[in-house]
Amino acid sequence: MRIGELARRTGVSPRALRHYEQAGLIESTRADNGYRVYGEGAVARVSNIRYLLAAGLTLDDVSAFRSCLDGDIASAAPSARGLEIARERLAVLDARIAAQTAARNRLAASLAQAYPGPSAGSPAAAQPSAQAGAGSSTESGAPLGSR
Repeated sequence: MRIGELARRTGVSPRALRHYEQAGLIESTRADNGYRVYGEGAVARVSNIRYLLAAGLTLDDVSAFRSCLDGDIASAAPSARGLEIARERLAVLDARIAAQTAARNRLAASLAQAYPGPSAGSPAAAQPSAQAGAGSSTESGAPLGSR
């Protein structure tokens, strides 16, 4: 099948398919006219790549799973290396979540300081009310905490 058909059958763009091929995750041959031609097994392989990417792995991580990308990866028992990669990726995601939570908390604290009230950290409280007096920090364009 050509790249357009593989893209339609997997829901993946032709550009992404070429990227997977460049990363060595899928293979094609070339027809006489130069078009890429993929085997039927490429559908399952691409689906498994998408499954692993959706689980939070990177393409580099996925490359460690090359030997099992043709099977039913979702129901297969993970290898020791697969578990190690998943744990490493989970630690990275946990660190990102912690950093984003800390940033959110700093912003909520800034809002609470700028707009004291019972729900100053809520999204609704971030909108200044119509009763805010002229010259408030948001109306004047001043950043939070500069009043």
